[in-house]
Amino acid sequence: MDVRRIDHLDDAAVAANPDLADYSRLTDVALRRVSEPAGGLYIAESTKVIMRALQAGHRPRSVLVQEQWLTQEQWLTDVAPLLDAYPDVPVYVGDAPTLETLTGYHLHRGALAAMHRPELPSVPALLAEAHRVVVLDGLVDHTNVGAIFRSVAGLGADAVLVTPTCADPLYRRSVRVSMGTVLQVPWTRLPEWKDGAAEVLHASGFHIAALALADDAVALDAFAAMPPERVALVMGAEGDGLGRRALASADSIVTIPMVHGVDSLNVASASAVALWALRRSSI
Repeated sequence: MDVRRIDHLDDAAVAANPDLADYSRLTDVALRRVSEPAGGLYIAESTKVIMRALQAGHRPRSVLVQEQWLTQEQWLTDVAPLLDAYPDVPVYVGDAPTLETLTGYHLHRGALAAMHRPELPSVPALLAEAHRVVVLDGLVDHTNVGAIFRSVAGLGADAVLVTPTCADPLYRRSVRVSMGTVLQVPWTRLPEWKDGAAEVLHASGFHIAALALADDAVALDAFAAMPPERVALVMGAEGDGLGRRALASADSIVTIPMVHGVDSLNVASASAVALWALRRSSI
């Protein structure tokens, strides 16, 4: 590995190591600026997430690690062997205070990596062999996005599609909450409903089931008793739920029956319940 010791952060050190700018003051605004553009970067946090990113074939631009983590078994067995395939990628090493000055927060998970974003597949290619997919429409909470990806991975759904109004699945918090499953679950971007999202799903043979509250909604257990062969489960924004266009595009509106005056679950919890009910024989 191309290990580079960072003892100070003066102008000369930054000029000699321009990749350090990827980690400079990792505020929400700064992260969105470098990670949102297509073909840009995302930040992988923790050795486990970095390992899963590398295993998924994502290319690192650089790695930032606290010096004490270089001797940790998890680093030595899970990350270092994978980085051997990238001998020209710099691995910046420093003590905790220096790296905290650089990033703006304490790296309690030991390591960060600036990763090149992979090219996303087309929607038809992603759906070709799928039977259960989740569509995330307008979710803005990165924690919920990450939790839903973890449910998708754990409960055996095939893919996730996100609309343009959904938060970035590769945002650092989404990846962390997902326990790295965002890097394992196939996903891509879906166009807006007004631009043909439903038509794309229908063309691949999917029944669109919107998870929402409605007077004519079908109870989840009734829907799951005889589910369509291919189901696209649409989840809406926190609080507001699904919009008018999404509901109008649905073939079925499905609800989770509740008691004690509770009208609904958190969207991440609801996704887990619905995916469990609609699980296929692989679980």
